Amino acid sequence: MEESVLSEHRHTRFWVPICKNLKEKSANDQSVHINLKVRGQDGNEVLLRIKRSTQLKNLTNTYYEGQSVDFNSIAFLFDGSCLRAEKTLDEAKMEDGDELDTMLHQTRSVAA
Repeated sequence: MEESVLSEHRHTRFWVPICKNLKEKSANDQSVHINLKVRGQDGNEVLLRIKRSTQLKNLTNTYYEGQSVDFNSIAFLFDGSCLRAEKTLDEAKMEDGDELDTMLHQTRSVAA
């Protein structure tokens, strides 16, 4: 598992991988990883660098932990559609630089 650190700049949070050996970074590494932007309803943005083969549930769990929110309270949208947690980034056809939106789950109130 790749380590990462949180770096904040104004309204944007960056999850930056810790590279143990900078020389290991190559053109091949660029095809294995992609950078995604996750935008919350409050306008905050989180930038993630993640492997294409990673399941979306790992991405969402990282977001929940970083934002200190309940995982049942937020839905992730990509191109207007809800994401399925068991898919990988490749299966969801995500590319470097794509953006995800987060929305609070809507709850219905029932009149008595």
